[in-house]
Amino acid sequence: MGFTFNIFGSHSKKDGDFYIGVTKILGFKPKTIDFYKKAFLHRSVNEKDEEGIPMNYERLEFLGDSMLGTIISRHLYIEVPEGDEGYLTKMRSKIVSRKHLNQLGKDLGLIHFVRSRIPKSHFGDNIHGNVFEALVGAIYLDRGYTYCRKFIHEKVIAPYVDIEQLEGKVISYKSLIIEWCQKQKKSFDYDVYDDTGNDALKHFAVKLTIDEHVVGKARATSKKKAEEKASKRAYYALQDKIR
Repeated sequence: MGFTFNIFGSHSKKDGDFYIGVTKILGFKPKTIDFYKKAFLHRSVNEKDEEGIPMNYERLEFLGDSMLGTIISRHLYIEVPEGDEGYLTKMRSKIVSRKHLNQLGKDLGLIHFVRSRIPKSHFGDNIHGNVFEALVGAIYLDRGYTYCRKFIHEKVIAPYVDIEQLEGKVISYKSLIIEWCQKQKKSFDYDVYDDTGNDALKHFAVKLTIDEHVVGKARATSKKKAEEKASKRAYYALQDKIR
């Protein structure tokens, strides 16, 4: 990896502040800082390298996602020798869930380093997890697998991965409800309708019906979120039967 790209141009105070800030997050000094600059570059900036290829964090996000999955898989394989393929896959999904990665990005304050032409207040939650994955990809390119594994162990595994707690953690209440209904041969329906209410943002309301009985209602800024919230309320209302 002998190439570099000047995203910020020549060295400046901003460049130095970025280096110091990233070093604090990483816990080690980067060798090629340009990898990390690219990890925080949003596509809205619309910058290209010398060959005219668009520069943003999305390709690094792809790489980081793969590295994260590989390293978490290795950890689970070693720590849970009795776990079969299905168990290990489910546990890995819980650890690298979008919600969890978004929280990791927030905890590290990664949004502060993002360069974008879009106001940061306009980003959804996924920007935090996307940039976290891009950062992992940058570490892999800059320092290789060993440093990447060390970073993930310190920032993800050690503080957040508790096997016993994860075993009881539900990833998707909607999936749980649907699976239960299918096993019990119960009819179910998610009745979705627009409901802007008094809020400035558009909201959706969802009514979950099982065997023609309403068991959960919820409102959220997307249909998917509203369905999940309604499913969660239904789960707690029916948990004695579901368990």
